[in-house]
Amino acid sequence: MSGQEIFVIIIVILLLFGADKLPEIAKGVSKGMRDFRKATDDIRREFEESTSEIRKDLTDVTNSLTNDVNDISQNIKKDADEVAGNLRNDVNDFQNTISSDLNEVKQNLEAEPVDSKQPQEGVSGEQVNAEAPENTNNQVSQTAEDKGAAESDYKRTINEPDDNYYNYRD
Repeated sequence: MSGQEIFVIIIVILLLFGADKLPEIAKGVSKGMRDFRKATDDIRREFEESTSEIRKDLTDVTNSLTNDVNDISQNIKKDADEVAGNLRNDVNDFQNTISSDLNEVKQNLEAEPVDSKQPQEGVSGEQVNAEAPENTNNQVSQTAEDKGAAESDYKRTINEPDDNYYNYRD
């Protein structure tokens, strides 16, 4: 409020109540203001006291959650680092194995080449054939003539699917 508004209010009070009642009204207003301030201070104090326990509980919960999250994140990080270390070790072992195998193959290729048709010294042809796998390329492959002869002797039955339906000849 501005000074003019307060001055107008005082003049209205003087006119309504008179000059002798003015000190009593001022005492009543000041007592009311003191009581109002005291009541608001009491309410504020009670509110702060009652919420202090809640704030303390919230702070405790927040701290415990923060500690739990930090512990969990440290455990996850430790586990992830352990897994990463194991993977690195496995990859390094695999690389070492491949490197040693490649070096062995390189050494074998750099060694004197052996003619595959002629047996090595001290090894008979029968030993080479006995050590060779049963399904060699020579045994599995057929010449073009053998294939042509095998196809011409073959007759398709009714229940077999015909891949070349329109070009079928009996």
